Amino acid sequence: MTSRQFLIRDLLVLFGLTGWAVALPGFASDFIVSMALTCLMYIALSSSWALFCGTTRYLSLATSAFFGIGAYTSAIGLESLSWPVAIAAGAGIAAVVAIVMGLAVLHLRGTYFAVLTFGMTELIRHAISYFEKSVTGTVGRVLMVVPERDTIYFTVLLLAVVAVALSIWIRRTRFGLAMQGIGGDEQRAQTLGVNTRLVKTAGFALTAAIAGAVGAAMSVRWTYIDPHTVFNPFIGFQTVLIALIGGAMTLWGPLIAAIVFSVLAETLRLQVPQVYMMSLGLLLILSVLYLPGGLASVRGDTFRGWWCDLKAWWQETKDDLSGETERRKQREKKQREARHVY
Repeated sequence: MTSRQFLIRDLLVLFGLTGWAVALPGFASDFIVSMALTCLMYIALSSSWALFCGTTRYLSLATSAFFGIGAYTSAIGLESLSWPVAIAAGAGIAAVVAIVMGLAVLHLRGTYFAVLTFGMTELIRHAISYFEKSVTGTVGRVLMVVPERDTIYFTVLLLAVVAVALSIWIRRTRFGLAMQGIGGDEQRAQTLGVNTRLVKTAGFALTAAIAGAVGAAMSVRWTYIDPHTVFNPFIGFQTVLIALIGGAMTLWGPLIAAIVFSVLAETLRLQVPQVYMMSLGLLLILSVLYLPGGLASVRGDTFRGWWCDLKAWWQETKDDLSGETERRKQREKKQREARHVY
């Protein structure tokens, strides 16, 4: 398939999924809509995270910081701002914070970058907690202005579509190629004339803007928020897990994994939370061992390869149990000795 054919295919898939999601509130129960809302939230977060971190190989743990900034921006400004302006404000402030954070830490890579982004997330959370307790005298905020359920749902749906559409578009631009070059060999990309500092900061800010907008939209779902809720590190960790298990380098991997995780979350987390956490760990281990490209890399050849490996393992186990392996070793040893004597 040519690049144009791939583009048309991706757009058609996105259009079909969007149409199905638009129709969902009209016939589904409140539980299904709530599950779909969670799914859309993680589609937006993981797709935007993979757009930057998957291509540049910078492991950011700051998603929960941008999510919480957007949530608090919406909570503070929603009484005086319209719904679209509150969402835009959450995205804008999160992007500004990301630019400042990026200029400070994006010269680092690997574990240092991951630890620093997580540390800055905790710094922002504790700073807001201190401000709430010392200045406002409160621990959290009660949201008095809450939009209708469908307004929240369609807003998060729009953000998810925007995140996936941006991934489709940016991967085909010079900006996307520059991020891929940084992920492949940053020093070489600099040698070829790529302004890596500008590209990394812009990509980091774009990811933060989407996370901030999602946080601003999702904050009204709880009607009461506090720093522990909206700056919860689990939001950031689960976003990273979804992207990695789905395939951070792929377009549709985060979307596929977000659907799987949302179903697991709603069916297991409330009833057997230990099983849910074990499932997350098991999926991550299996992906690392057998699907380094994520769920999106599963093809027919993948299952055939697994089947061949399973048959080879079973044959080897049978030979070990029956003693055939030891007898074969003895025969090979005798053959080597005979050749040596000759």
